[in-house]
Amino acid sequence: MKSHILAKALLFELLFQYVFAMHIRSIYLFKDVMKSNTTALKTSGFNSLIIFGIGVLDNGDIEYYSNTPGSSDVLVASNGTYVGGNALANKIRSFKTGTTGANRLEISMNSQHISDLMANPGPGADTPIYRNFKALKAAWNLDAVNNDDESIYDVASTVTFAQMLANIGYKYTIVPYTNIDFWATITTQINEGRTTPDLLMDRVYLQCYDGGADNDPGDWQSMLGMKVVPLLWVINDSKPYDGMTPAQAQTTFADWNQQDALAGGGYWNDYDIEKMGSSYTQYGGVLKSVFP
Repeated sequence: MKSHILAKALLFELLFQYVFAMHIRSIYLFKDVMKSNTTALKTSGFNSLIIFGIGVLDNGDIEYYSNTPGSSDVLVASNGTYVGGNALANKIRSFKTGTTGANRLEISMNSQHISDLMANPGPGADTPIYRNFKALKAAWNLDAVNNDDESIYDVASTVTFAQMLANIGYKYTIVPYTNIDFWATITTQINEGRTTPDLLMDRVYLQCYDGGADNDPGDWQSMLGMKVVPLLWVINDSKPYDGMTPAQAQTTFADWNQQDALAGGGYWNDYDIEKMGSSYTQYGGVLKSVFP
């Protein structure tokens, strides 16, 4: 037991040294990327963009859900081939090209059908799900897959899926709001035998709004043995009481970071920034100030 605690402490220290030199400034892209303000997202201080949401169908195909009035869901990978169209691929690839601060691009998904697909036909390189994620990575120039599981919490299939993604060349990240024991278990198993900077599961985006409003980033860092990136919800009209102005976000992030030396910070989501007429520059400026 003592050796396990010591190993976890050493891992925590290594992670601290790593993230101290590279703060994460993230934003979730809830709005259809074909309609969002690409220029603002690239130039307002964010270095990590997470596209929400991607779904895996029961046959291993991959779909991009629009989440935007007037837009439609798009099948983006099927039978090992990218089928989402050049316009969408070019738009997404453009986030990391030209004048941009973005150096990391992720897709966020839930865990629907993952358990069944990892059991049959499995995670092998010849399976539809493997080939589809490989095709999507190439088409969109992706860096990581983000796990937004909020209901299934199956350890074995989650770990197997993460390892499959590693074989394709992805990193793996999580965005929990509850069930810390599950997340601690998969963190240990996914990263077993790996050290910084070669961790497979290398980021934790922690929901600190809505159902996760009472989350303390320091508590999660202690339990997971990893630095976390707390997420706040911007001003919105869906649940206004969960929204924060840039000034409120500045105070909250600064207080947390002073107490627990975080990996960075981020927001849910770009759709509400645009809908409410808020400022990307102000929200991004908060992150640049607290997490330079």
